[in-house]
Amino acid sequence: MTQDILQTIHNQMNTFSKGQKRIAAYLLESYDKAAFLTAGVLGKTVQVSESTVVRFASQLGYEGYPQMQKALQELVMTRLTAPQRMDAVRQSAPQEELLPSVLQADAERIRVTLEKIDSAQFSAAVESLLSARRVYLLGVRSSAPLASFLYYYLRDMLDDVRLVCEGSVGMTLEQLTRISPQDVLLAVSFPRYCTITVEAVKYAAASGARTVALTDSPSSPIAQESECLLLAHSGMVSLVDSMVAPMSVINALLACVASRRRQETAQHYEKLEEIWDAYHVYEKNDV
Repeated sequence: MTQDILQTIHNQMNTFSKGQKRIAAYLLESYDKAAFLTAGVLGKTVQVSESTVVRFASQLGYEGYPQMQKALQELVMTRLTAPQRMDAVRQSAPQEELLPSVLQADAERIRVTLEKIDSAQFSAAVESLLSARRVYLLGVRSSAPLASFLYYYLRDMLDDVRLVCEGSVGMTLEQLTRISPQDVLLAVSFPRYCTITVEAVKYAAASGARTVALTDSPSSPIAQESECLLLAHSGMVSLVDSMVAPMSVINALLACVASRRRQETAQHYEKLEEIWDAYHVYEKNDV
């Protein structure tokens, strides 16, 4: 569903039964809390049966309650402020259950990503990186570590890789003034989407450069401006955005590029090993 779930609820309000209207009213007022409730708990909260909650999700057009809950959680990620997000997740599980619940959720995000990522789009992204004269990498705020990690390894595999430093929109675009149709911009952006990244992708596309988006949804603002789309399932863990699945996609990109550039990469790392040994960059464990 591309329409905002709250707008869908509002538009269908007159079609709901009495019990469904209680669910609808609660979601419209407290969707941040409802996003982390099971169907049974939501039903108890508004005093309806769990089956009524499940039927309500189906009437909205979802396959089941988990799909409706996912839509609510995505809404929370894009609309709530950081303190609101932290409070919403705090109410979803007691602290002693957070370790297993977070690890299980991250494993599920990787599974979902594997199911929905387009292998043809992934292959096209690899080809874009390999054939580009120059590769620009961009990620800001919580996505910045992902771009930096990709840059750390990709610079040893390709001839000209540049990490676009985070700044104002103007400062960011200044670093892209020489981008051309022979170049590629790989941009990383997850909710809450940053304006800087969106404007940079628009600028690169207008300059004729190839654009690759690593993001969470086809409706992401950078997805709409990119010719190659890599989808990775993200999520919210209290104040923190879970980037486990996007990092796995980045690892796969690096593995494919290294495989395709096996000889050049091996030669480069042989030179690096000489430097690391000469200047004692790493500790040696003599066991």
